Amino acid sequence: MSESAATETDQGLEDLLRFIRDARGFDFTGYKRSTLGRRIRKRMGDAGVHDYADYQDLLETDADEFRTLFNTILINVTSIFRDAEAWALLQREVVPEVITNVAPEDEIRVWSAGCSSGEEAYSLAIMFAEALGLDESLNRVKIYATDVDEEALRQARAGLYPAKSLESLSTELRDKYFEPSGTQYLFRPDLRRRVIFGRHDITRDAPISRLDLLVCRNTLMYFNVEAQSQIIDRFHFALRESGFLFLGKAEMLLNDGDRFEAISIRQRIFRRRPGESTPPYTAAPVKIRAGMGMEMQTATRVRQLRDLILDATPGAAVALDAEGIVVMINSQARSHFGLTANDVGRPFQDLELSYRPTELRSLIDQATHERRTLRVHSAERRMGDEVQYFDILIQPIPNGPGLPVAINVTFTDVTLATQLKAEVKRVREELETAYEELQSTNEELETTNEELQSSIEELETTNEELQSTNEELETTNEELQSGNEELETMNDEMRLRTDDLDEARAFLEGVVGSIAAGVVVLSADMKVKSWNRGAVDLWGLRADEVHDVHFFALDFGLPTTELRDVIQRCIASGKRAGPVNVPAVNRIGRSINCAVVCSPFDGHNGGVVLLMEDIGNEAGG
Repeated sequence: MSESAATETDQGLEDLLRFIRDARGFDFTGYKRSTLGRRIRKRMGDAGVHDYADYQDLLETDADEFRTLFNTILINVTSIFRDAEAWALLQREVVPEVITNVAPEDEIRVWSAGCSSGEEAYSLAIMFAEALGLDESLNRVKIYATDVDEEALRQARAGLYPAKSLESLSTELRDKYFEPSGTQYLFRPDLRRRVIFGRHDITRDAPISRLDLLVCRNTLMYFNVEAQSQIIDRFHFALRESGFLFLGKAEMLLNDGDRFEAISIRQRIFRRRPGESTPPYTAAPVKIRAGMGMEMQTATRVRQLRDLILDATPGAAVALDAEGIVVMINSQARSHFGLTANDVGRPFQDLELSYRPTELRSLIDQATHERRTLRVHSAERRMGDEVQYFDILIQPIPNGPGLPVAINVTFTDVTLATQLKAEVKRVREELETAYEELQSTNEELETTNEELQSSIEELETTNEELQSTNEELETTNEELQSGNEELETMNDEMRLRTDDLDEARAFLEGVVGSIAAGVVVLSADMKVKSWNRGAVDLWGLRADEVHDVHFFALDFGLPTTELRDVIQRCIASGKRAGPVNVPAVNRIGRSINCAVVCSPFDGHNGGVVLLMEDIGNEAGG
């Protein structure tokens, strides 16, 4: 691929990521581009699209495609106590220390970040319940489980898992913490209430604080270095002193030895060192070296004076760098929009100002790429009952022929002029609206009164019906007791018959399975009901792959359409038909001559039994 083509591809990916962020609120800009691009291109290939712009068009027209794309990007791979050795170390050494460090009357706070479908959060609940005892765990332990994938969170909240997902649990623990629910297992409800699930983006949303244990396994590896650094800062802020951080096997804290102590490098368990933590988003102050020369002092003073002058300008102003990070907020902007010095260093998109009084993020992108100043007139901002109007100027700051190095956004308060022009019109419209609302309210009250009267009559009727129903239920209860005794007698008889049937079924399955030739049983609607071992060896399809599948819809080495006539003849006559010799290809790709005999089968309301046997290779293979 040429350099220009690669640049266009990268730009197309960035445009698509911005579209996903603006349309659905999923911000993937901090993810590793190689991994992200590979997964998006995989989904594009599955969808038959080869261009990022065309794929964006598909997302705009097909809402279901977003869900499929997110499932491709957010690979949710987890299980109960995944990596048993790491969890054993956590339970053996970390959990007792967490319990010791927290006063008996205080709450133990745990956060499972990137919890996927919930198995990790429930593993934590089980681990603390085993360490504290169930009753104390219900009173003291609170587990927060978060993810950006709403579909995975829905599955996590349900707490239903197939038996295969619980294979790592002993039978004793499974029976203690899960209840059978059909073919699946449900996490016990009382302990489930101590696990709080919610959507949270660890790259953008404020972290959960005052944590004793933070578990984030195999999530950081998808982010680039800058995003990982920001996430670790948030985790450090979230943990109490001596709180523990549990990462995945593919993740590591290489440059945070001053903030985290390694408990087990192999199992990726770390302890937060004592010391103050700075809140997320706080920009580091500029450090000036001691002993700098007079020239640097003068430059520093000039820079300070310039900052003071910018801060004192009468109009509100906010400046961003090329990455969209806030680098300057003057005093008017802080006063008008409730900003503080701590907001310097935050992504502009995280500020309320980015979308109120008007959507500025798209305008800033437009001004950056078109390299021209944009204006917004009379943008409305509501603060309770107060309304403000601003003329907004979005001005790119160039530094050469490339993209601007910064964006300056200024706000001019034009509230008084705008209100004077609109006041008469506004009052008139409010009066008209109030009159219409009053009429509508009167009509609604009349309708509500009629509905209440009707409801009272319905309730009286329902009460009489319930009394009658109660009498009927008492009679039915007596009948059910009598029927229950009869059912118990029938149940004993059925148990004996079931044992006989199981023995007969095992015998028949053994007979059919021992036949070397392929035996296939079809129902009256031509769906496969039995597929013996000989058929598996002959055609390579397993019985579970073909069960209840229409026989003529199967794609294997036997041309099934050539058997349609003989099957129909067998069904119509009720007699055996065949054999019919059909050229076919067996499971290893060899051409064979297959003899097929069709016999009527009364076990499924008029089905048939097909006997298939290789009687020689006509192709000479």
